[in-house]
Amino acid sequence: MNTETKDRLTGIVNSADVVLFMKGTPLFPQCGFSNRAVAILDHCNVAFESVDVLQDMEVRQGIKAFSDWPTIPQLYVKGEFVGGSDIMMEMFEAGELQALLDEKQVAKAEG
Repeated sequence: MNTETKDRLTGIVNSADVVLFMKGTPLFPQCGFSNRAVAILDHCNVAFESVDVLQDMEVRQGIKAFSDWPTIPQLYVKGEFVGGSDIMMEMFEAGELQALLDEKQVAKAEG
């Protein structure tokens, strides 16, 4: 991965408390795993930014190297990689995801 892509991804990851790299958008997820990730974050009532990797091949490939994680979606909280949809689900079911979001004082969703 080139420096420009790495710098760009670092900027995206640090642009919001919670960033979800996904296929599609929160309103129109393009895969079941991305849909599940959005549903989990919605259930946690957390504000998050999403990045549609299908719109940008550089980001789609770069994020896998950036996190050293082979699949999409990918969740970042306060600039730190948390995991993909399976890890999100496990953490959510165990109450660990909500605890992490609370501990990091992540902004709640509006409305």
